[in-house]
Amino acid sequence: MLQAFRRRYLDVLGSIYIYNEHRGYTSIDRVLEAVRARCPDDATFIAAIEKHRADERKHYTMFRRWFELRGVMPLAVDRACGHIDRFVEIVFGVTIDDLDTKAVIASDTMFERLCRVNMLTEMRGMKQVDTLLKSRLVRSDPTLMKIFRIVERDEPSHWQPYQDWLDRTGRPQAKWTEKLTDFWIHRELLFIMLPFLFLNPWIPRRRDWVDAGETEATPRPIAA
Repeated sequence: MLQAFRRRYLDVLGSIYIYNEHRGYTSIDRVLEAVRARCPDDATFIAAIEKHRADERKHYTMFRRWFELRGVMPLAVDRACGHIDRFVEIVFGVTIDDLDTKAVIASDTMFERLCRVNMLTEMRGMKQVDTLLKSRLVRSDPTLMKIFRIVERDEPSHWQPYQDWLDRTGRPQAKWTEKLTDFWIHRELLFIMLPFLFLNPWIPRRRDWVDAGETEATPRPIAA
């Protein structure tokens, strides 16, 4: 019984993470486009966002490899389990796929807001990883622990560039409404979506990898 509980919990956790990592690096493509257009001379900022994108891709491939080693596909979760999906939908009123990148580039307010959304999302991710590294269930899986330690190492470089840009340009770091939105989304995922997925035996598994059509689809080894 305990082993079944452990397997199911890690299955759900891994499925949520692999979805969010894929959503992360694909959505950062739009952020990178906006940063390059608005800050063409800020090579440091652009390079930091490029690293963020590469790290998210790396994290995705590590989780994919983890599932492959277990011989199962991830559960077919959708944007209801995506922190950045929910954040963008609430703050901008549209899905990530419908967010108008040209409008973000043209608007100081929208670009600034997008930077804060990314910053708060990554800060939340860092706090969550710290919690998971202390979890007995996660610690029972050495490979998963290795993945989360790599994520822990990478996370600070993901939110700091946005924080630095906001600071350098005299923009607010985070509005109380955005902090409240971040808090609510986290609680929604933790206390509603995770238990729902855990207790619902009818959630199907994916039949293919979400990055199957991408040119960089080959998973990399999980390195220390």
